[in-house]
Amino acid sequence: MDIYNLTTVTQFILVGLSDLPEVRYSLFVVFAIIYQVTLVGNGAILLAIGTEKKLHTPMYYFLVNLSLLDIFCPSATVPKMLENLLTEQQSISFLGCAFQLYFLLSLVGTEVFLLAAMAYDRYVAICFPLRYMLIMTKVHCIQLIAGTWAVGFLNSLLHTVSTFRLSFCKSNRVNQYYCDIPPVMALSCSSTYVAEMLVLVVGGILGISASLITFISYIYIISTILKIQSVEGKRKAFSTCASHLLVVCLFYGTIFTYCRPSSSQHSPARDRLISMLYGVITPMLNPMIYSLKNVEVKEALRRLLCHRTCLQQL
Repeated sequence: MDIYNLTTVTQFILVGLSDLPEVRYSLFVVFAIIYQVTLVGNGAILLAIGTEKKLHTPMYYFLVNLSLLDIFCPSATVPKMLENLLTEQQSISFLGCAFQLYFLLSLVGTEVFLLAAMAYDRYVAICFPLRYMLIMTKVHCIQLIAGTWAVGFLNSLLHTVSTFRLSFCKSNRVNQYYCDIPPVMALSCSSTYVAEMLVLVVGGILGISASLITFISYIYIISTILKIQSVEGKRKAFSTCASHLLVVCLFYGTIFTYCRPSSSQHSPARDRLISMLYGVITPMLNPMIYSLKNVEVKEALRRLLCHRTCLQQL
């Protein structure tokens, strides 16, 4: 029988925050502030790099794309979450759920590959400093960035299609505040084996490959830094990758929720907490990490603020 004939669900109900009605207005204010801080922080990074010619280098081209991802990722879920908190209407259309899952998974996947590309960039800069400009040319940098976005969106397309080709004739209540693969699969009344295997095999291979590139790059980076004789030399070398290393640790410390099949035992409350960490909190913290740990970004932001203050006084 055609699976589409079995699909009777026309909309989903996002129940991730419906068990907290007494604090929904407080949550609305908190998440609205976090979202605004995220937009302002990452927007400031984009503006600082765009206006500071000294920062027009491969390392900061990657940072521009990271800031774009940190704007787009919460934008895929937070506005709908804020609407649901304010109106108490937790519904989302079938097509809207599919698009939300597609874009969120695309952006998270792209960030995984982008962090690997950024780790490779720092590996070349620290381990082969004399050949850095020959290896990380503008063309090579554009190819890496385009590749990360292409792989992220193609990978998401595969998983989104496999998930929403399932038949949904059970409950339409998604136990999450946004549409994600595990809670959506849990509502299917057909076999989810193929879709889960695609997540585990295809997503696993790509995710593990990207994470291995990231961690192996840092093994070589740390090994090279330890071989530097002077303390000042070690400090300067480490300062060039400290911000990215913190972002990598923060990201991989929460993203493991994607590596679990929907049939595994898990706590819905824990899942919601983890998803808020990587989907809402992490994008807010990333620009803070770079503005506090990266001297060049800090100086560019200071000049940007001073220039804006001077213009307001005129």
